Amino acid sequence: MLVIVVENVPPRLRGRLAVWLLEVRAGVYVGKTSRRVREMIWKQVTEGAEAGNAVMVWTTNTESGFDFVTLGKNRRMPKEMDGIKLVSFLTEDKAEDESIPF
Repeated sequence: MLVIVVENVPPRLRGRLAVWLLEVRAGVYVGKTSRRVREMIWKQVTEGAEAGNAVMVWTTNTESGFDFVTLGKNRRMPKEMDGIKLVSFLTEDKAEDESIPF
Protein backbone atom coordinates (compact mmCIF):
# COMPACT_ATOMS: atom_id res chain seq x y z
CA MET A 1 0.00 0.00 0.00
CA LEU A 2 1.22 3.47 -0.86
CA VAL A 3 -0.24 6.74 0.44
CA ILE A 4 0.85 10.24 -0.64
CA VAL A 5 -0.55 13.42 0.88
CA VAL A 6 0.23 16.76 -0.78
CA GLU A 7 -0.60 20.33 0.24
CA ASN A 8 -0.22 23.54 -1.76
CA VAL A 9 1.23 21.84 -4.83
CA PRO A 10 0.56 22.87 -8.44
CA PRO A 11 -2.45 21.29 -10.19
CA ARG A 12 -0.16 19.66 -12.77
CA LEU A 13 1.48 17.57 -10.01
CA ARG A 14 -1.92 16.54 -8.65
CA GLY A 15 -2.94 15.47 -12.14
CA ARG A 16 0.27 13.51 -12.56
CA LEU A 17 -0.29 11.69 -9.27
CA ALA A 18 -3.85 10.83 -10.35
CA VAL A 19 -2.40 8.92 -13.32
CA TRP A 20 -0.81 6.31 -11.01
CA LEU A 21 -2.87 6.56 -7.81
CA LEU A 22 -6.47 7.03 -6.71
CA GLU A 23 -7.29 10.42 -5.15
CA VAL A 24 -9.61 9.48 -2.27
CA ARG A 25 -9.73 13.00 -0.78
CA ALA A 26 -8.32 16.31 -1.95
CA GLY A 27 -4.54 15.83 -1.96
CA VAL A 28 -4.67 12.24 -0.61
CA TYR A 29 -3.57 9.53 -3.06
CA VAL A 30 -3.52 5.75 -2.47
CA GLY A 31 -2.46 2.75 -4.48
CA LYS A 32 -0.37 -0.37 -4.64
CA THR A 33 2.86 -0.06 -6.60
CA SER A 34 6.25 -1.66 -6.92
CA ARG A 35 9.30 -0.09 -5.31
CA ARG A 36 10.51 1.12 -8.69
CA VAL A 37 7.23 2.88 -9.48
CA ARG A 38 7.08 4.31 -5.95
CA GLU A 39 10.55 5.82 -6.37
CA MET A 40 9.61 7.25 -9.77
CA ILE A 41 6.44 8.81 -8.31
CA TRP A 42 8.40 10.35 -5.43
CA LYS A 43 10.87 11.82 -7.92
CA GLN A 44 7.93 13.46 -9.70
CA VAL A 45 6.71 14.84 -6.35
CA THR A 46 10.12 16.27 -5.39
CA GLU A 47 10.53 17.91 -8.81
CA GLY A 48 7.00 19.30 -9.01
CA ALA A 49 6.05 20.29 -5.45
CA GLU A 50 7.47 23.82 -5.70
CA ALA A 51 6.52 25.61 -2.43
CA GLY A 52 4.13 22.86 -1.29
CA ASN A 53 4.76 19.93 1.01
CA ALA A 54 4.26 16.20 0.79
CA VAL A 55 4.53 12.97 2.71
CA MET A 56 4.72 9.47 1.26
CA VAL A 57 3.98 6.36 3.36
CA TRP A 58 4.34 2.77 2.22
CA THR A 59 4.16 -0.68 3.76
CA THR A 60 7.47 -2.41 4.35
CA ASN A 61 9.10 -5.05 6.52
CA THR A 62 9.97 -2.92 9.57
CA GLU A 63 9.00 -3.02 13.23
CA SER A 64 6.17 -0.55 12.61
CA GLY A 65 5.15 -2.13 9.29
CA PHE A 66 5.61 1.05 7.25
CA ASP A 67 8.14 3.71 6.32
CA PHE A 68 7.74 7.31 5.17
CA VAL A 69 9.49 10.34 3.72
CA THR A 70 8.56 14.01 3.84
CA LEU A 71 9.23 17.03 1.69
CA GLY A 72 8.76 20.76 2.26
CA LYS A 73 7.82 22.96 5.17
CA ASN A 74 5.60 21.39 7.79
CA ARG A 75 5.29 21.38 11.59
CA ARG A 76 5.57 17.58 11.62
CA MET A 77 9.13 16.39 11.14
CA PRO A 78 10.35 12.77 11.14
CA LYS A 79 12.71 11.74 13.91
CA GLU A 80 14.35 8.36 14.27
CA MET A 81 14.61 6.91 17.78
CA ASP A 82 15.94 3.43 18.47
CA GLY A 83 15.45 2.40 14.84
CA ILE A 84 11.81 3.51 14.69
CA LYS A 85 10.66 6.62 12.86
CA LEU A 86 8.45 8.89 14.90
CA VAL A 87 7.05 12.35 14.24
CA SER A 88 7.96 15.41 16.26
CA PHE A 89 6.05 18.67 16.21
CA LEU A 90 7.88 21.95 15.77
CA THR A 91 6.63 25.25 17.11
CA GLU A 92 5.03 27.44 14.44
CA ASP A 93 8.00 29.82 14.27
CA LYS A 94 10.48 26.94 13.83
CA ALA A 95 8.28 25.32 11.17
CA GLU A 96 8.62 28.41 9.02
CA ASP A 97 12.43 28.10 9.14
CA GLU A 98 12.61 24.32 8.55
CA SER A 99 12.24 22.66 5.18
CA ILE A 100 14.55 19.66 5.38
CA PRO A 101 13.42 16.50 3.57
CA PHE A 102 13.99 13.30 5.54
